[in-house]
Amino acid sequence: RTLDRVLDEGVQKQRDDQRAWLDAFWERADVEIPGHDAIQQAVRWNLFSIMQASARAEGQGIPAKGVTGSGYGGHYFWDTEVYVMPFLTYTTPHFARNALRFRHSLLDAARTRAEQLAQKGALFPWRTINGEEASAYYAAGTAQYHIDADISYALSQYVGASGDVDFLNHEAVDIFVETARLWADLGFWRTEEGGTFHIHGVTGPDEYTTVVNDNLYTNVLARFNLRRAAEAVRTLQHADPDAYALMVTRVGLQDGEVDEWQRCAAGMSIPFDEHLGIHPQDMHFLEREMWDLDHTPLSKRPLLLHYHPLVIYRFQVLKQADVVLALFLQGEDFTAEEKRRNFEYYDPITTGDSTLSAVVQSIIAAEVGYQDLAYRYFLASLFVDLADRHSNTSDGVHVASTGGVWSALASGFGGFRDLGAGQWTLDPRLPEDWESLTFRLTLRGTRVRVTVRTEELVLAVESGTGTLAFDVRGDEVVVGPDAPVTVPLKN
Repeated sequence: RTLDRVLDEGVQKQRDDQRAWLDAFWERADVEIPGHDAIQQAVRWNLFSIMQASARAEGQGIPAKGVTGSGYGGHYFWDTEVYVMPFLTYTTPHFARNALRFRHSLLDAARTRAEQLAQKGALFPWRTINGEEASAYYAAGTAQYHIDADISYALSQYVGASGDVDFLNHEAVDIFVETARLWADLGFWRTEEGGTFHIHGVTGPDEYTTVVNDNLYTNVLARFNLRRAAEAVRTLQHADPDAYALMVTRVGLQDGEVDEWQRCAAGMSIPFDEHLGIHPQDMHFLEREMWDLDHTPLSKRPLLLHYHPLVIYRFQVLKQADVVLALFLQGEDFTAEEKRRNFEYYDPITTGDSTLSAVVQSIIAAEVGYQDLAYRYFLASLFVDLADRHSNTSDGVHVASTGGVWSALASGFGGFRDLGAGQWTLDPRLPEDWESLTFRLTLRGTRVRVTVRTEELVLAVESGTGTLAFDVRGDEVVVGPDAPVTVPLKN
């Protein structure tokens, strides 16, 4: 709006419009925790912070600090896709679409970046503000190729939850194609191992272990990316031949590419140690010496400010969740026992030096049965900025952490999982001293209120006319307008 228009309408009109906008936001996004006023207020502060960072990000993306401070110079990271996008996707889908369209606007720059690194397809920069790589340190920056899969994951999550086929067919599919090309070109085959596909020389989310071979997180998410790209192209080909023809022209799709992606996904190397029963973070991770965190004084934390990277890289020590994050994003690819063993191995050697870590550790701790630990990690995340736990809130709010707080509530204690293709599950794990937890999910245009109590789960449609089906601990539960459902929860 121009200033003249604002003046003509008057201050009261602006206030009324803002009040109505905020009321609508809280109707669809609020999370309620009765009986815990301090936690309730802190949760709402975190949600409000995400809204501030994303509400007017049309065409500009969501920086790591929003507009709250000068930290990171206004740059964008993978933080948005993995930590912020779920909140937007499941509460305010059009905000999610705006953020993803921003990534699509950078696709040509990502193609150029891949070419600079002698790769096919597109490689999105790890840190950017205009589509070009802004990271000054390649080992813990550019080498994080996983950002391609993170963006594809967020695209798939949004399309599945919203049903926005138009966006898929005309924009998202191009990113799927170009990122799948990157993985197919970056990896290589080892026939002596029976035909396995490997990805070498990359860095996963954990920045204390860099430029490694077969990083578990990268391989698992790349496998998802390849599968999802093949699925998107095949579906488009049969459902909308005209849109498929336009896509083929836009991206220059060649015969045999889709088959190649499927082969790469099927042959992806997924490291696993039979003796320990865990997935090594990378091919050689378990060969490193264990860092003695118990005898590392707090005055030497975070490690990256007190030890040279070459020292840190020689040890088994994590800045943030890596394998554990893969357990969350691709949980259906791991057994319950594998999740528990992996969590028990990696949690003690994860420093939490990154604010991105505690929310994921909380979610998986809740899933594998460490309820007290899950709650402690949740509180650590909840007060990252309010208590200035990392002594750097003056640089700006940690927007990704605020988004992660919502995931810790909805996916951790609420047990919500999106398995894709309209498959949603709920397996709640309420903290012991909470009487209830209420959150909202907007799926295919219908908003459902989810209320978790110790002995029951209540689902009720608040907005929309659709019917939604959830798997609740193995049983299908269907909820529709004017027909709330109460499901007894077995211990």
